[in-house]
Amino acid sequence: MFAKTLIDGAKAWLPDPVFLSISHRHKVGRFPNMRNPRTFNEKILHRCLYPDPRYMDLTDKLKVREYVAERIGSRHLIPLIADPGAFTQEVYDGLPPAFVMKANHGSGFVRVVKDKSRVSFEELSALSKEWLSTRFYEVARERHYRMIEPRIFFETLLLADDGDVPADLKVHFFNQPSGEQAAFITVISGRFSDHPRADTYDAAWQMQDIRFGHYQRSDTPAPPPESLDSLIEIARVLAGDFEYVRVDLYDFNGSIYFGELTFTPGAGVFPIRPDHVDYEWGRLFKVNPRHRLSK
Repeated sequence: MFAKTLIDGAKAWLPDPVFLSISHRHKVGRFPNMRNPRTFNEKILHRCLYPDPRYMDLTDKLKVREYVAERIGSRHLIPLIADPGAFTQEVYDGLPPAFVMKANHGSGFVRVVKDKSRVSFEELSALSKEWLSTRFYEVARERHYRMIEPRIFFETLLLADDGDVPADLKVHFFNQPSGEQAAFITVISGRFSDHPRADTYDAAWQMQDIRFGHYQRSDTPAPPPESLDSLIEIARVLAGDFEYVRVDLYDFNGSIYFGELTFTPGAGVFPIRPDHVDYEWGRLFKVNPRHRLSK
């Protein structure tokens, strides 16, 4: 325990490039080429260090709602219940029997509340304070998170017929300089269960031999959603100004809802298996050297 504390403390003092290089070696299995990135993960690392200035507002889960409404219409936004300046007893009392609590400034800040009577104000207040005190940039050194002002907000809870939240449809959308485009849809099912699954399909809904991180794959492909063409078109519109972005969507009761835009998925240290996919996806988008923020 003491040794781990020393290691964690030492990591906090490492410069961002060194921290990311070590993390990449530990999780992906090799040191990254930081000067001439070739793989998908290496190019995501480059984005972590040199983000496009637009990433900040479009990563902010509250500010991005305006962008989404302008591009595809507010009907695709999950209804916002509350966006309080502070989480108080009064705010809690005004929440409906079921909702989702989130924070806008990072990944993983999600609490699904299916029955408000089973969770107290004190419990949610403590969780909100923990989230708000977390500098998400320090977790994985994604620099565009540095200037996001942390806020708590509450959204309508979407529940499928089986009582579970709908699957996450993560559309990896690539825009190549030639004008060619490519889309891959990773379906995360059972996200809040003990056995989440991640299955990736191409734009024609052909299951891909791809595994991300710790996620297991399903034994058989799922049927394509009836809204597949609309899902890809929405992702195309939202991703149109960027070489690559992951557009997270939900298909719920015949409607498509927006989740978030992710410019640096996995912070460039997310294992992709088989390894050649890391290189193949890396060839699908170019690094833009113009985006250089201060270190």
